[in-house]
Amino acid sequence: MTHTTVLIVALKSLTLVLGGLITYYSYRAYKRTGAQALRALAIGFGIVTFGALLAGAADQFLPLEQTIALAVESAFTAAGFAVIVYSLFVE
Repeated sequence: MTHTTVLIVALKSLTLVLGGLITYYSYRAYKRTGAQALRALAIGFGIVTFGALLAGAADQFLPLEQTIALAVESAFTAAGFAVIVYSLFVE
């Protein structure tokens, strides 16, 4: 494993931990308040975090080009951010 690979795995792991925490606390806030905006926020961050997990797993364990893993992650990030933007307008 190269130094770059170790760095990427470490950063992906940090992304998963932080994204998971944001998703968890957003969901807890939704359950406490019942605010639909917080529910959408939790879903959005969950999509972004899941995309990072899926792309990282595909990159490390599947015989795919890195560009495919990057495209998968980018698609999930865009979808998650779209849901997060939606959460800003939900009442």
